[in-house]
Amino acid sequence: MDVRQSDSPRLFCNFKADWPQPPSLKTYIALAGITLKLRVNSSVDTDHRIERIRKMPIDWRITPDPDAPFLTETVAGIDHTGTRQALPVVAERPLTIYLNAQEIVTAMTIGDYPEELALGFLLNQHMLTRDEDVTSIDCDADLGVVIVRTARETNYEDKLKRKTRTSGCAVGTVFGDVMEGLDNVQLPDSKVHISWLYTLALKINTQPSLYLSAGAIHGSVLCQQDSPLVYMEDVGRHNAVDKIAGWMFKSGEAPVDKILYTTGRLTSEMVIKTASMGIPALVSRSGFTAWGVELARDVGLTLIGRMRGRRFMCLAGEDRLIWDAKVNTVPEEDRKHRRKSADG
Repeated sequence: MDVRQSDSPRLFCNFKADWPQPPSLKTYIALAGITLKLRVNSSVDTDHRIERIRKMPIDWRITPDPDAPFLTETVAGIDHTGTRQALPVVAERPLTIYLNAQEIVTAMTIGDYPEELALGFLLNQHMLTRDEDVTSIDCDADLGVVIVRTARETNYEDKLKRKTRTSGCAVGTVFGDVMEGLDNVQLPDSKVHISWLYTLALKINTQPSLYLSAGAIHGSVLCQQDSPLVYMEDVGRHNAVDKIAGWMFKSGEAPVDKILYTTGRLTSEMVIKTASMGIPALVSRSGFTAWGVELARDVGLTLIGRMRGRRFMCLAGEDRLIWDAKVNTVPEEDRKHRRKSADG
């Protein structure tokens, strides 16, 4: 086998030695026995990654890596004074997701955690079940392809014909009935301490991230009480949430005691995704939509928005709040780490 290194510093894949160029996507599907194996690229600066892990606060399992070279590009331009400046900007690239032999969608993404994104998207579209037997996940960073294979045969041709474009930036897509799966959702009656919210906001907003270094990106964070666990970023908030859903599936993480923190609007799409994942509380710096609030109340989701500094609004599940912090003791946000409303 010949190793062909990807442009991405995260991954590389194996190809047949007699293939001078990467095979076409149809070749992957048509030729039996050809499977791309996802591996850690030994040529990456491993010392950098080990040092990041060593310094990572005990709360965190995954944090953004704003220093990863493939996530941003330096672009030169002029500012309002006519001075030439170089600016780091977020890179985005297409990722095509296959489920077995069927092409499902092409998503625009920053390119990190492709497995998690593919799994989470398929889970949140109800194309995979929460106990699905996933036999392999094949990824090629150069072609921008992820193929998820399952033990059962799948065919979602009819579902793919029913498409809803959501309100998310980077244009989210929901296939089939947007309310699919909510009828059977039973969220736990989990309490949310006010002190947790303030602690989480401080930890998340001061954590080094692509947002703080380059902007133009959304973040979602899986939390447990006052501890942030997994922080994913992407050009669309729906991608960031899907990555978290995929990570939870791979790691077997239970949702019943979790809080999902996001930088985006609390729309119907965000409420549906959170409830479908079994997470009982959704928190955001941004505002609400009326349908998002209505759905949250219907499924028993605690919905908290406009979380900035010492201020927030709870429009669903207010009876689950535990008032264990005094507002006048909570500091206002440091201007250096203050995020915009992120209503995109």
